[in-house]
This record gives sequence, C-alpha cells and structure tokens, in this order.
Amino acid sequence: MSAPRPGVLREAVVDVEAIEDNVRHLRRLTGSEIIAVVKADGYGHGAVRSAVAALRGGAARIGVSDIAEAIALRRAGIDAPIVAWLHAPGASFAEAAALGIELGISSFDQLLQAAAAASADRPVGVHLKLETGLSRNGIAPADQRIVFAEAARLERIGKLRIIALFSHLSNASAEDDRAALRAFEEGVALAGSLGVAPRLRHLAATHAAIALPETRMGCVRIGIGIYGLSPFEGGSSAELGLRPAMTLRAAVAAVRRVPAGQGVSYGYDYRAPQETTLALVPVGYADGVPRQASGAGPVTIGGRRHTVAGRIAMDQFVVDVGDAPVAVGDEVVLFGDPTLGAPAADDWAAAAGTINYEIVTRIGPRVPRRQTSA
Repeated sequence: MSAPRPGVLREAVVDVEAIEDNVRHLRRLTGSEIIAVVKADGYGHGAVRSAVAALRGGAARIGVSDIAEAIALRRAGIDAPIVAWLHAPGASFAEAAALGIELGISSFDQLLQAAAAASADRPVGVHLKLETGLSRNGIAPADQRIVFAEAARLERIGKLRIIALFSHLSNASAEDDRAALRAFEEGVALAGSLGVAPRLRHLAATHAAIALPETRMGCVRIGIGIYGLSPFEGGSSAELGLRPAMTLRAAVAAVRRVPAGQGVSYGYDYRAPQETTLALVPVGYADGVPRQASGAGPVTIGGRRHTVAGRIAMDQFVVDVGDAPVAVGDEVVLFGDPTLGAPAADDWAAAAGTINYEIVTRIGPRVPRRQTSA
C-alpha cells in the first residue's frame, strides 16, 4: 500500500473484499443465516459499503440500531431485509413500515405502535426481543405472556408479520450465556404455546456465534467479526480466519532533528533521551485516535514500528523515530492487518485501555474513507 495521495493528510482505507470474505467464512463456520450488523456507520467502515459487501458474502439480513440508520440504507438502494431494534420513546414507525423495515420490539407499547403503522395490504415485520438477563431492552418475563398473545392476534388479523424471536448475551462467561440461553428457550416455548412460532430465532452475536455453538439456533448476528476483528481478549483475527478490513494511515507532515532533553507535545510528558528525529503525524483525538493512548500507541513508518512520543493532541501526535530515515510524505500506518506488518486495532485498544470495537467505530468524519477491493 502506497502513501496517501498528495494533499491527503489522513485516510481510512476500507477493504470491502475483506468484509465479503469474512461473512463468507463466518457463514461456513457457524452453518447459520447471517444478520450483518452495520450500525454506527458500519462500525466506522461505512454502513452502505459494509452492507453491500456483507450481502455479496451471503448475509441474509442487515441489522442496525435505529430506524434512521435503516432508512438511510434503504435510500441508498439496499433492498435486502433490514431490522432496527432501538427506538426513541413515542417514535413513529410509519416511515419504517412504508419502506419495509423490520422492527425489533421490546415492549407492549412498541408492539401496538408497530401494528398501528400497518396498512391494509402491508403487515409490519417484527422481531420480538426477550429480556434474558442483560438488563437492557427486551420484553420482561412478567410481560411476555400478554405480549405474545397480542402479537399472535395482530398477526392473525394481518397487522403484523412475526419474523423472529431474539435476545442478546452478556459474554460475561459461558455459564452466564448458557443461563441466558435457557431463559430464551423458556420464552420461545411460551411464545409457541400462545401461537407465536416464527422461523427465525437469533441470540448469538460474533462472540457466542464462534464460542458457543448451542446459541447459534440457525441464525446469528455478526457485527465486529464481519470487519475482521476478534471479539475475544487475547485472540487474534488471524486465529479466527478473519481479515481486518480497515487500515488507518496518514502522511508524515513534518520532520525535525532535536537534541537530547527536548520536550515533545503538551506537558512535555516525553523528553528526547538523546539526539533524535521526530516525525509529526497529522491525526489526533478529533479524528478518533484515543488520547488515552498517549505515549503508548504504535505506528509503522517505512516498515519500522515506533511509539507515540508524548501526548496525542486534537489534530496530531509526534513519533520519535530515532535515527531511522523518515521524510515528509512517508506513510504512517496506525493500524491495519497485522499479518501484513501493521499494528492491530487491538494494539491501540490495549494502549488506550479499551476494546477494538471502540477503536474502529470512533474514527471520525474528518478522516476520509477510501474503498478498495484488495
């Protein structure tokens, strides 16, 4: 990969072929129907390009957090089934229903709102979400009987089409997830006794889809995995057969030789231990590079690995490259595919005390995304 184009300070290169291949691999691995999750602008990769690539890889459905995300995909030409599951209080479902967007339903009130959005010839597709221990969204066990009974009635009269029952796992431990699975199965059994027996059930996201086969249930929601990142602490993408889709890079903006003792960046948290060369990298916390990784974040320049020297600022940070030959315009790779020698998003997550999900998702709109297929 060459340096960014002339005049480009920073960019995120998104390999859509990697997304496609990751989906194809996860379909084979899980033997399940894939709901490809592209919420939060495709975890920072671009929702539309990620959805298109996932569908090419064999995903059956696209998942997003909210209706606005789903509508944006429809308007961009994505005609595959899309499900959105997080709704503002009192939100109207009319536009979503008109566009054939499926709705995650977590309460009796949401169920009635969905039915109200139906037309004479167009029932609203719904996925009924059960609370199984995560203490977030989902129909509480005490409310499930009345919700299931009403859902079955609304389906009989043509207001709703019940597509799935679903829930979400904590990934706290295999024991906790199996307890949630048992709670989910109890809910599924109750639903069936009241006439709700949709074809789909989905409980597992990437973590459980790989680690707990019993949670697959023929349909899984894959988020971080389609972008080629591992959901497991200490487990690499390569070990899972996945390829990271995003490479974050910049062009060296300035180079200067400084004497021993020279302070670097705000606060002089770093001082040059000897005469050395400093390279200025034009990307900072305004672009999503975590300030918490100051003094620890890794980069490669000219194939050599270096570490952020001092504090990461809003627009830039500095790297001490020692005596390595570095020139203005040279490529700086913050993270990408470690099998190709780049630091991993996981390395930045470790440096910042967070997770790889946050590292890629927080990359800001000031960073242009450039799509590539190789």
